[in-house]
Amino acid sequence: MTGATAMADLYQIENLHLSLPDMTRKPLLGPAPRLEILKGLSFTLPKGEILGIVGGSGSGKSTLGRAMVRLLEPTGGHVRFDGQDITHLDEATLRPLRRRFQMIFQDPMSSLNPRHRVGQIIASPLSLYGFDGVEAEMLAALDHVGLPRHFAARFPHELSGGQRQRVGIARAIALRPDFILADEIVSGLDVSSQAQVLNLLENLVKELGLTLAFISHDLSVIRRLCSRVLVLHRGEIVENAPTAEVFNTPRAAYTRELLDAIPLPDPDQVWA
Repeated sequence: MTGATAMADLYQIENLHLSLPDMTRKPLLGPAPRLEILKGLSFTLPKGEILGIVGGSGSGKSTLGRAMVRLLEPTGGHVRFDGQDITHLDEATLRPLRRRFQMIFQDPMSSLNPRHRVGQIIASPLSLYGFDGVEAEMLAALDHVGLPRHFAARFPHELSGGQRQRVGIARAIALRPDFILADEIVSGLDVSSQAQVLNLLENLVKELGLTLAFISHDLSVIRRLCSRVLVLHRGEIVENAPTAEVFNTPRAAYTRELLDAIPLPDPDQVWA
């Protein structure tokens, strides 16, 4: 593989705008006014990169992630995935593409069907997309995330938080996606489980050739995992640079505020 091919952009985001109904100001009659969440965002995401998306509450980071995987439709600009404009594709056209971009949710208990066993949770999307050898693929996904194969017979409530999150990761990677969006997926875990999940994601990116966008409010996690950081503030990009540059020489005042407000111990000691 050539260097040019390896660094090709998987995502091109151009002047992205997205507004949603402001239900806090909804009148008794008629539609709610629109609230602009994303305000003209532009950036690229090269293949194989781990991008950290960080910002305070209401910054638009989760909205951006959902626009990238088209769970939300932008109101302006363009989202190009592997060269294809997916900004306004209808669901029927999007369906075959959805296998290629997957999402891992913050709370695995709300995203895993409590009535289904782990094996069925992972296998169902494989069957939906017509994979051959569904059971073998499901077991291979468990292997990839470091869960014993007999866990296929367990229910989500029988697992720890870290194990449930691994099931969510297994379900995502089983479909052999090109891109995974991870939205605050370690925020509810203890430090030890956080470290294990971060190490797992880092290894999967290398082993499977994934591209990853990792949304978090925890800057120590971003520093540990990501090669580049996108800092959002009030729906705008205020910083887009390699991780070391953001942490050592931040350009934006808002980024400096985030760094000053959150304790940042030595990541090599914390996550060793």
